[in-house]
Amino acid sequence: MQESQTGSSSERAVKIIRKHDGIIRSSAALAAGISQRTLHALLDSGILEKFSRGVYRLTELPPLANPDLAIIGSRVPRGVVCLISALAFHEITTQIPHAVNVALEKGMEVPRIARLPLSVHHFSRQAFQSGIEEHIIDGVKVRVYSPEKTLADCFKFRNKIGMDIVMEALKLYKERKSFNADDLVKYGKICRVEKVMTPYLEAVL
Repeated sequence: MQESQTGSSSERAVKIIRKHDGIIRSSAALAAGISQRTLHALLDSGILEKFSRGVYRLTELPPLANPDLAIIGSRVPRGVVCLISALAFHEITTQIPHAVNVALEKGMEVPRIARLPLSVHHFSRQAFQSGIEEHIIDGVKVRVYSPEKTLADCFKFRNKIGMDIVMEALKLYKERKSFNADDLVKYGKICRVEKVMTPYLEAVL
């Protein structure tokens, strides 16, 4: 009888987790009536895996394509992927980020995620809230700055990331994306780098 009840609880839990696209937070699981005991049973049986702290994922799902960004989406939902990490996501850089670049609004607490190096940048409210796109990455909603906002941010942080990386990104952006000069200028103004950007934009047009 006990085994039947456990099996029934596990089957019900799996159905609930599938309704959450196969990924669920422990708080959401408990709210949906899945006990900690059932979660541990699913982990022990290999049906469930720990995705990150407090987040679980069904092992039946396809392998993760971009686990670092998916973890950011699940653990730092208010953050926005930025700078070189955003360039890499949009495929307008040859750089491989050594840490995940995440933007937070000034005053937001810096998250701590074990085994995932973060490079956190605090933006003013307008700069933080502008140019955000939402993408589903490995079943998780992840906020990433648009290519145009990312380029403006890179000009803003050019002394930190290197002007060679910024120029390569601008060149690849022109080759691979629909060149949106209006958005580039708009975000240049928001990031207060319009005058810096203008000669470089004129050179590639």
